[in-house]
Amino acid sequence: MLLLTGATGFIGGAILQALPSNKVKVLGRSRPENGSSIFVASEIKTGIDYSHALVDVNVIIHSAARAHIMNDTAEEPLEAFREVNSLGTLNLACQAAKAGVSRFIFISTVKVNGERTEKDKPFRFNNPSMPEDAYGISKSEAEFGLRALSKQTGMEVVIIRSPLVYGPGVKANFAAMMKLASKNLPLPLGAIHNKRSLVALDNLVDLIVTCIDHPKAANETFLVSDDQDVSTTELLNKMTVAAGKKPWLIPVPMKLIQLGAAVLGKKAVADRLCGNLQVDISHTKEVLGWTPPIMLEQGLARCFQKKES
Repeated sequence: MLLLTGATGFIGGAILQALPSNKVKVLGRSRPENGSSIFVASEIKTGIDYSHALVDVNVIIHSAARAHIMNDTAEEPLEAFREVNSLGTLNLACQAAKAGVSRFIFISTVKVNGERTEKDKPFRFNNPSMPEDAYGISKSEAEFGLRALSKQTGMEVVIIRSPLVYGPGVKANFAAMMKLASKNLPLPLGAIHNKRSLVALDNLVDLIVTCIDHPKAANETFLVSDDQDVSTTELLNKMTVAAGKKPWLIPVPMKLIQLGAAVLGKKAVADRLCGNLQVDISHTKEVLGWTPPIMLEQGLARCFQKKES
């Protein structure tokens, strides 16, 4: 039996759809729309007893988390992230090890590695952790604790770090870019020569499912992407095509965009548009014999197909 957390979320919901319902328990605050799996009402935090949920479970996929929040209103953001992502995760994992769970799959984030890379110098799976925000720190602390727990108990731990995940139902910045692509407005973003790694939801889920029983996944850290890095300009062009429009981007030099954004107090926005964030998934492919099943263009097309249907 497999236990899934975060099944009502963007990633967790897609994982649930990929799994046979008769072999899955779902642990969460609310029952997912796909109610055919066994549901256990609970949440991820300290002080909760999960013994009733762990009966007959041999693998856990832990996708529940306090998500990265752009404008966090918590008085102590780091402590709020820690309560769920670090301490709550380790509370579940410690009880899982005692209950005899054989493998714990932790859905982490590339923010554990850091916020940016130099162009064509991607993060690797064994680079030191250098998180910069509360979300990344909390995930890094969870990874550290899970590795220590694995050494103490023998429970296998699999850590999967993803960059930005996109797919049907995606929200936040990527959804805003989809709206821009659909409107096909003339934008001064036609000469951005950065490189960023993304991962289609289908590709991430496929890797997670692969790690459920792959013998070589035990106690490994995997980076994941579409293995198809793109610039912001390339991404917007591909999104516009996926939306059924002809790309129309004006080639304004990247330095001018950054300067203008700084003057307007939007430096962080320019950093996201113009900066590099790449991951090297060669370790993932070599260890697991895995390759992303769909390409970027297919993933983008699915975003718009779902949106329009």
